Amino acid sequence: MENNTPRAGRKEWTALGVLMLPLALVSMDVSVLYFAIPYISQDLEPSATQQLWVLDMYGFVLAGLLVPMGALGDRVGRRKLVLAGAAAFAVASAAAAYAHTAELLIAVRALLGVGGAALMPSTLGVIRNLFHDERQRGRAVGLWTAVMTTGISLGPVVSGLLLEHFWWGSVFLINVPAMALLLVLVPFLVPESRPTRSARFDVLSAALSLGAVLLVIHGVKEWARHGYEPLPVLAVVAGLVLGAVFVRRQRRVPHPMVDLGLLGRRAFGGPVLANLLAMFATVGMAVFLTQYLQSVLGLSPFRAALWSLVPAAGVAVAAPAGAALAQRVDRAYVMGGGFLVSACGFLWLSQVRTDSALWFTLAGASLYAGGLVAAMTLANELALGAAPPERAGSAAAVLESGQELGGALGMAILGSLGAAVYTGDMAGALPSGVPRADAVRETLGGAMAVAAQLPHASADAVLTAARDAFTHGMNVAAFGAAGVMAGAGLLSLVRLRGAGRTAVTGQTGGPRTVSRAES
Repeated sequence: MENNTPRAGRKEWTALGVLMLPLALVSMDVSVLYFAIPYISQDLEPSATQQLWVLDMYGFVLAGLLVPMGALGDRVGRRKLVLAGAAAFAVASAAAAYAHTAELLIAVRALLGVGGAALMPSTLGVIRNLFHDERQRGRAVGLWTAVMTTGISLGPVVSGLLLEHFWWGSVFLINVPAMALLLVLVPFLVPESRPTRSARFDVLSAALSLGAVLLVIHGVKEWARHGYEPLPVLAVVAGLVLGAVFVRRQRRVPHPMVDLGLLGRRAFGGPVLANLLAMFATVGMAVFLTQYLQSVLGLSPFRAALWSLVPAAGVAVAAPAGAALAQRVDRAYVMGGGFLVSACGFLWLSQVRTDSALWFTLAGASLYAGGLVAAMTLANELALGAAPPERAGSAAAVLESGQELGGALGMAILGSLGAAVYTGDMAGALPSGVPRADAVRETLGGAMAVAAQLPHASADAVLTAARDAFTHGMNVAAFGAAGVMAGAGLLSLVRLRGAGRTAVTGQTGGPRTVSRAES
């Protein structure tokens, strides 16, 4: 179809390699704090709510700003926004490394989210400008997707390696030299890309998008932790109202940030929702698993990080198997099966106890990871194939926004659910006379910090109660994740059956045509 289009050469592929560096770091920052949280808890002594905000503020802001930043890149130039995002990310990383209070760390995590949101859609837009040949562009976008998902898995490994030798701030400092290298190389390797049309940046839509995401997630998090209270409910309602106003505005403005017509197509909107649910379970449970390996089983940060890579074996088998099976049967059945396999993996994890064997926990994690990746790979393929070529960049931004929002919601809802169970269990299990009992009842990290200052017998009692309560919270969160995955499987079977039956998948890894059912 693009026989006369120019093919990319060494310079373009080198530029792609340069662009993958910030993408990996931005995706790593979603998970890089998993093993650092116990150290941050001991140093900054955050409350349970502050600890959750430290973890999820980055994802909240990133999710809320992806679409607005994509629109801004269309107007000011994507390369320029990549450079601005890299500079902001470097400054925020240095500030986070030396944050001396939980409040300051939360604030700079928000600034990191701004920088990350500037980088992610801009790198994808620049890739489309570098690769005009359809097959080459397909391989480049496939690599972009692989680096993004791999970065989330590598975050805990890099974190564990650094924490073996340095303090927790080092997990942020590694971003600084990488972003500096990006600032030097991008002007020489990456051409600027500007749209043919010019339009004013819609500041109001950007504010509505961010406000809706932050209010809804904050309200849900507080509601899950404290039960029904007026303020969390009001926050959720206000966020939904802002979201409705945002959608209404997108229907009226001449250059909307989100193509609502594309979202209405079941071959695109369905995969976006499926990916959101998948990331909800993946990121939400990752917080529990990393702390379980480190704080319950007592593994060192680096050993825990290495063991957390074992589920990648399930991914390596499931992803190609799912793709091969989808060539013979309707991909909706394969996606539904993948989600149901992941639900079984989460149910497996609901049976983990404090004295469970390590292999038992890793087997359950491998099962859910394999099912999820098989389903997500096909969802991405279907969504990108359903988007018209001229809208593929904005479609990918919406897809990524859904994934980031799902991950942030997973942290908030599953994290809050586990925290509520932990607090409830500790209220009746904590021995009398323990100092700083409030800190012990709020988080496992707080309990470990207090136990380190107690006599041996008292410390053992506190740690036993805290580890049992944390594991119980993880079990309940796993039940919740299993339910969400069962719902995602049902969604795939009902909503996407026949949607991509005539899609043609070539060596690029993406579909090239769509059926009438997708429109």
